[in-house]
Amino acid sequence: MQVARDATHHTVAGQPAYAARFQTVLKFHAPGLAPVRDASGAFHIGPDGHEAYAQRYMETFGYYEGKASVREDDGWTHILMDGQPLYDERYAWCGNFQEGRCAVRAHDGDYFHLRPDGKLAYSERYHYAGDFHDHAAVVQREDGLSTHIDPAGQLVHKRWFLDLDVLHKRYARARDSGGWHHVDERGCPAYKRRFAAVEPFYNGQARVECFDGSLEVIDCQGALIIALRPALKRSTKAETR
Repeated sequence: MQVARDATHHTVAGQPAYAARFQTVLKFHAPGLAPVRDASGAFHIGPDGHEAYAQRYMETFGYYEGKASVREDDGWTHILMDGQPLYDERYAWCGNFQEGRCAVRAHDGDYFHLRPDGKLAYSERYHYAGDFHDHAAVVQREDGLSTHIDPAGQLVHKRWFLDLDVLHKRYARARDSGGWHHVDERGCPAYKRRFAAVEPFYNGQARVECFDGSLEVIDCQGALIIALRPALKRSTKAETR
């Protein structure tokens, strides 16, 4: 089932999947429910276009691992497939469950992760916390440095970076004082080079931007595979007038 062009309903093979129309709809997610909104509020529907439950919310998002993030007047929470809340707490923001964990932000601004039962996954609090991917999540402490934690909240490698991304096929994008590069699961640099920007590795290769503006594709050892763009010419004052 696809979202129709005007986002008022879903289609199957280009034809409306049901008679109802909504103000807006989002994609279906397992177990087969989609977030929608009409004049009564936000909720979820099944493939037949009928409401999955009677409750209404300010905002609803897709189901992930059997739970959906919703926003109410007093904050964010997660609901089960019948619309009932997973827990009593309300947060300033809720993410989606990934790999049995979900990042949330408390009303005091602290980030942390929840377990599938809605309980805290660990006792620490962070300035930011992201989704889990490949059994690790990025967290940022108050001084702005970031590292990886495991689902129990333990530090994966105890290395801290100016910026950091999730692990993707054994490597993560990371930035230190020298620039962007890739690190492995231990937080160790995959090579010595540094760049202005790097993309995640895709089948052993990554597109990167050098400090002179040139673009390259490199391998997992940082070696040049192909040049995509030469260094950018710097404009002089005369040229910019």
